[in-house]
Amino acid sequence: MSDTGTYRPLSYFQLMEVTLRELLVEKGLVTEEEIAAEVEAMRNRGYERGSRVVARAWVDPEYKKRLLADGTKACEELGLEIPGLRLLVVENTPEVHNAIVCTLCSCYPRMLLGIPPDWYKSRNYRSRMVREPRAVLAEFGLHVSENVTIRVHDSTADMRYMVLPMRPAGADGWSEERLASIVSRDSMIGVAVPKGPND
Repeated sequence: MSDTGTYRPLSYFQLMEVTLRELLVEKGLVTEEEIAAEVEAMRNRGYERGSRVVARAWVDPEYKKRLLADGTKACEELGLEIPGLRLLVVENTPEVHNAIVCTLCSCYPRMLLGIPPDWYKSRNYRSRMVREPRAVLAEFGLHVSENVTIRVHDSTADMRYMVLPMRPAGADGWSEERLASIVSRDSMIGVAVPKGPND
């Protein structure tokens, strides 16, 4: 029901969610309470898990190699489960800037970054990011030099991407915890970069 008291038909995706949920409950595979608890846990999850992964990669070169080789396994080393998905971590360098998108819907590493922002799910971002990434990044306030290649990675239902941003200048000698504090969700999507003491 809407705020005005009138009924609106469910959207296709709302209908799919209700149907699947009711079927799972009816078959005894889950309870309504278990579903509600999992939804609440997901709503409360932020991007701090992803920040921890990035900070560890910045301070531990061997961990960074494992993260870039197999993101799923490397996250599991930190006790972060990536159930049923392949996580690919792409590294920003002085020559290459990476960004992620899901052109079909809003596939996104929720287990590391929490709920995706509304702009990530918007048709505008999903369509334009693959066609004119430099312009889209500029709208976020991130101006990428013309001599830096921008690579846009399209997530799928069984594969998620996360950006490993570059460690900012001036952050040498910082603790892992302090480094994690400057890693934002947007920098792991690729529409921002972490700010160091010199920025």
